[in-house]
Amino acid sequence: MLVAENTLLEALNKYFGFEAFKGEQEAIIRNVLERRNTFVIMPTGGGKSMCYQLPALMSKGTAIIISPLIALMKNQVDAIRGFNTDDGVAHFLNSSLTKAEIARVRKDMKAGKTKLLYVAPESLTKDENVKFLKEVNISFFAIDEAHCISEWGHDFRPEYRRLRPIIDQIGEFPIIALTATATEKVQADIQKNLGMMDAQIFKASFNRPNLYYEVRPKLNVLKEIIKFVKQHPNKSGVIYCLSRKKVEEVASTLTVNGIRALPYHAGLDAATRASHQDKFLMEEVDVIVATIAFGMGIDKPDVRFVIHHDIPKSLEGYYQETGRAGRDGREGRCVCFYSYKDIEKLEKFMKGKPVAEQEIGKQLLLETVGYAETSVCRRRVLLNYFGERYDQDNCNSCDNCLHPKPLLEAEEELSLLLETILLIKEKHQAEHVVNILVGKVDQQVKNYKHDKLEVFSEGAERGDRFWTALIRQAVLAGLLTKDIDNYGLLKVSESGHQYIKNPTPFKIALDANFDDTESDDDDEFSGGAGGGGAADEQLFEMLKTLRKNVAKQKNLPPFVVFQDPSLEEMATNYPISIDELKNITGVGAGKATKYGKPFVDLIKKYVEDNEIERPMDLVVKSVVNKSGLKVYIIQNIDRKISLEDMADAKGLKLGEMIGEIETIVASGTRIDIQYYINEVIDEERQDEVFEYFRTAESDSVMDALKELGEDDYTEDEIRLMRIKFMSELGN
Repeated sequence: MLVAENTLLEALNKYFGFEAFKGEQEAIIRNVLERRNTFVIMPTGGGKSMCYQLPALMSKGTAIIISPLIALMKNQVDAIRGFNTDDGVAHFLNSSLTKAEIARVRKDMKAGKTKLLYVAPESLTKDENVKFLKEVNISFFAIDEAHCISEWGHDFRPEYRRLRPIIDQIGEFPIIALTATATEKVQADIQKNLGMMDAQIFKASFNRPNLYYEVRPKLNVLKEIIKFVKQHPNKSGVIYCLSRKKVEEVASTLTVNGIRALPYHAGLDAATRASHQDKFLMEEVDVIVATIAFGMGIDKPDVRFVIHHDIPKSLEGYYQETGRAGRDGREGRCVCFYSYKDIEKLEKFMKGKPVAEQEIGKQLLLETVGYAETSVCRRRVLLNYFGERYDQDNCNSCDNCLHPKPLLEAEEELSLLLETILLIKEKHQAEHVVNILVGKVDQQVKNYKHDKLEVFSEGAERGDRFWTALIRQAVLAGLLTKDIDNYGLLKVSESGHQYIKNPTPFKIALDANFDDTESDDDDEFSGGAGGGGAADEQLFEMLKTLRKNVAKQKNLPPFVVFQDPSLEEMATNYPISIDELKNITGVGAGKATKYGKPFVDLIKKYVEDNEIERPMDLVVKSVVNKSGLKVYIIQNIDRKISLEDMADAKGLKLGEMIGEIETIVASGTRIDIQYYINEVIDEERQDEVFEYFRTAESDSVMDALKELGEDDYTEDEIRLMRIKFMSELGN
């Protein structure tokens, strides 16, 4: 079907009111109208939907659009109907419809009214639907979110694997497959599985120049998010979390802090999800807190920020989700909070899955870690992942380009790296190569006898971080490649071979160090393994000196009075009254009353002397539901109920229950768990741990285990004794 250029533009204007096509839309639409298989890889906001909507409206029969999300279908159908006088022009067919609604869909299709029918892959597999589709005139099949076909894609769905046989069952039709994210591996998977190796491929640039990318360490993350949202008042944003529980918690906390926010996840019923989505689209709320279920296809052009509370499982997922921002071409800010502990958590979730799936998952996670920790241009890293080169030195729109790290010369080290990879026959992953260079003997190094190589430990003085950064940046420079088909084995490229023959200066930026970040389930006592640093270092040192003096007067270790993270927060938010002090993490009413007065007096004088403007609008109000658990714990401890029984009753693990008790004690409430300690720890060992904490410089459980012997005590035992110590002496 040959179509004149003016005819296409007329149709575009007639159906959608646009005067011109975007990018390669016209060429794609022409290809579809000529009944050829078509593969479209186009970033979010690039106008993918138009590539099948316009040909569908221009063709005889009904185009079948396979889409994975009910919410997306409704959204798209409403949009098409908005441009047409007859609602029958577009329908969807899924599990949410009544029998009467299904009958209407079928009637409109048989009458030739329907140009687009959106179906879920699950609906397409039903025999009655296959039988019906055989009876109607179909123009072509469009498969949206085609990356769902691939195990290497960020949202793999097994039912997508069955699409080709089902389409063949219905008849012979051209296919247009569309995705917003596809690496070369995913692209090959899609084409192979859909039997469309002959498809013409249209691949747009993945660069979204209007988006700003930033990664922050995961410290006081809720406070940081509230602060960010309040700095962007009345602007639409999406906050992504990995778990439903976290979505609910974050949405509730935002709400009590005066932000119009709603949750969105698969655990909500369909009506609630649809209602929350509509409220977001209609601007009745500013922020949606969501799992990735919200990600695909939500077309709100003016989303100004996307925040990731948790690091995503893959870079494809991250790109897709950040693609919600700035679809109108204007500013979009993408902020991700990162802690390596969250990566470790995701790795634990993969255990128990088939080995191949674990390996794929691990490789995808490693790419995400590389993006989070890199100190080079984030845009460059992202685009490289999708097989696109970005040669500009500075994008001026990511945290690393705006605040560049110092560069180190690495010419000699790069030559050593490339030669080492060749020496081990290009058959190993980055981690193994780093272990050889720094001289770390693990099981794999031992098995391959790579500790006998001349290069073993040649780069020990540089350390892991240096070599990991060098590998990542050598990949970006095109000197190394990762063989994705073989789980990320490092190969030396042609350019790499040339570099070995003719080395030239090569500067690298060291990766950022995120060791001191916290995970969501970090206990309250250590405040996330070291804290994030105080905004006012001078005040922080003065508070530490005061704490030492107060502790000395009371004959206590300083950490019993207030811990470092609490002092850091005081030196950031400047509380000048006991009530304000109560809002500081790890303080609470008990400690504020008992120890607080000299601290708020010092801060008040310091603020006055230095004419400091206090950011007290950033004090975060807590969500009340935590207090319900607190009351339950205190009441049941008074009744001397075992901690295991309490944990079981609340669906918690023992470690999580101990964590909740730690939080209560850290905020100044006295709790007596001696009855339980007597059951699990004998008296002599109790005394030993108690005396250790009396003279210890820190409350760290790990330090205690090292000192007291990891073979003699468990982590839980140390934590229980720490609760007793803090409660008796501190509260």
